[in-house]
Amino acid sequence: MPSKEEKRRRKSLIKIIDQKETAEAIDNMPISFKELAKLLDHLDEQLGVEGCDHTPRMTIKYLENINLPSEEILSWLREYSGYCDCEVLANVEDSWETELEQYTQQN
Repeated sequence: MPSKEEKRRRKSLIKIIDQKETAEAIDNMPISFKELAKLLDHLDEQLGVEGCDHTPRMTIKYLENINLPSEEILSWLREYSGYCDCEVLANVEDSWETELEQYTQQN
């Protein structure tokens, strides 16, 4: 059985690895936190009105309206199980919740 000190050391290493992986994931985002937050807000509002047709129709329209590369961003959203508008809102927001909250608090 590992000692308390060894458990603390392992916990610290895991935290460092998690922080490094998060930083790399942020560096690879094809959309800024500002625009991601706006997209999620837009989907939250629109899905309440129109509902989801199980396509990323609203996401594509939004990205095209603000001149962002929709195919690249859609591919990234799918990595976080955002295959349709409601999944983008639920799954992507859930995956990035902590980072989005930090961004919102800073700005």
